[in-house]
Amino acid sequence: MDTLDDTSVLIPDVFEVHARTHPDKEAVVCGPVRRSWGDFAANINRVANALNARGIGPGCQVAVLMGNSVEILEVMFGVVRAGACVVPLSGLLTGEQLATLIDDSDAVALFATADFIDRLGAHRSRCPKLRADGLVSVFCDSPGWQGFAAFLGDAPTTPPPASCHAALPFNIIYSSGTTGLPKGIVQTHRTRTHWAMFNAIEQGFSERSRALTTTALYSNGTWLTMLPSLFVGATCVVMPAFDARDFLATLVREQITHTFMVPAQFLMVLAHPEFDSFDTSSLQTLLCAGSPLRRDTKREVLKRFGNKLIELYGFSEGFGAMLKPDQHAHRFDSVGRPVIGCEVCILDDEGNVLPPGEVGEIAGHGAGMMARYHRRDEQTAALIWRDARGRSWIRSGDVGKLDAQGFITLVDRKKDMIISGGFNVFPTDIEAIVGGHPDVLDVTVIGIPHDKWGETVLALVIPKAGVQPDAAAIVGWANERLARHQRLAAVEFRAEFPRNALGKVLKRILREPYWAGTGTAI
Repeated sequence: MDTLDDTSVLIPDVFEVHARTHPDKEAVVCGPVRRSWGDFAANINRVANALNARGIGPGCQVAVLMGNSVEILEVMFGVVRAGACVVPLSGLLTGEQLATLIDDSDAVALFATADFIDRLGAHRSRCPKLRADGLVSVFCDSPGWQGFAAFLGDAPTTPPPASCHAALPFNIIYSSGTTGLPKGIVQTHRTRTHWAMFNAIEQGFSERSRALTTTALYSNGTWLTMLPSLFVGATCVVMPAFDARDFLATLVREQITHTFMVPAQFLMVLAHPEFDSFDTSSLQTLLCAGSPLRRDTKREVLKRFGNKLIELYGFSEGFGAMLKPDQHAHRFDSVGRPVIGCEVCILDDEGNVLPPGEVGEIAGHGAGMMARYHRRDEQTAALIWRDARGRSWIRSGDVGKLDAQGFITLVDRKKDMIISGGFNVFPTDIEAIVGGHPDVLDVTVIGIPHDKWGETVLALVIPKAGVQPDAAAIVGWANERLARHQRLAAVEFRAEFPRNALGKVLKRILREPYWAGTGTAI
């Protein structure tokens, strides 16, 4: 007896339906390029078929090094359509860092634009898994690389034969760049479908929506707006690069209904002298994520944009919570309740679930959880907590509490991570660089307030005995070796650091003088 398939909702198939049912509707807009759903899906299929023709499909990783454009979306979704796993990498990284992550991801192919090709340079020799026929240059010609048009050749615009399924890896997302080796977060087709669905529902997307992305398309945060808008068949407008005035002008010109910004962008937009001359009434939803809004900034957003703000708390490994517009009045200091399909609990140091009001580590469970860290089995296992039913939950490393209605209040930041302009900056990586300066005996790095970026990086240094250290020289020396978003704002000297009984530096004590009076948890 013949039986029906056990079907799953897969994002590439959803896009194909949009292309059949409204082929002439705008799918993606970026600068002067306006791509219809019919052409968008056709171009995705061409990329997928060209990859499959080279034997690149399920079981393969493909890295992408491109700035914001319509083409980066066609490439990324083309990789996924081919059954391969896409690895979008940060534009903030050095050539050495990019080579490290390309090799760590096991990528066999790479799409890159001229700026990234130049930056990668000689470091490409550190990526031996990349195939010679898998190096594709986009918008440029480069020796040793195949041009994008030649790569596509006469690849058909029809859906490829490659078969995707729910458990197949969709993407590997690396945390914002570090000087060491960050962990690659593997998310499956099932995870990404859930991500698209719950964000579409929670943020109120429909096929009539017009979404504006303001941050880099390689970033997981940008997908909070991009993916649900395309999932429901709406139009996604992409800013090539962020500018406060261009943002306001685009809201009006494109009649934007949904957008996402990090706190630093909100500050720039609110401070723009022409803000009040723009009609932002088309906006229905303003999403903020990446780091918490300062209380004064949040009040200004609500006052000047209206009560349209959604704040999201979560992380790429697996869960999220949202504070909705109707909740600000009575839960102003909360980060909201878990999103659809997600559960949250609070754990003590022994892994016991704490009652409402008790402070402990936040853990989450749900359909949005990652599959694993790529090639990091021990670190994956260390993240898991299992409940009485045997279900796996992800430990966040954040400290917080729940109230009786399920609202989460953050008490402390995740470990000692700094969030600058929406990007994660890890102090230990910077400490490793600064500690290599010949005048430095010891160093610790903390985040301090910054009007534009939310936080910026400060290095506190204990100099070696007998030297006359130059703070500006150390800053310059270190910043030559750091990615742009990791760079030091300043160096200050100390005679000693406060430490606990085990010798660990008490960074909270060091941060307190800088954050006093800001109303922000440290």
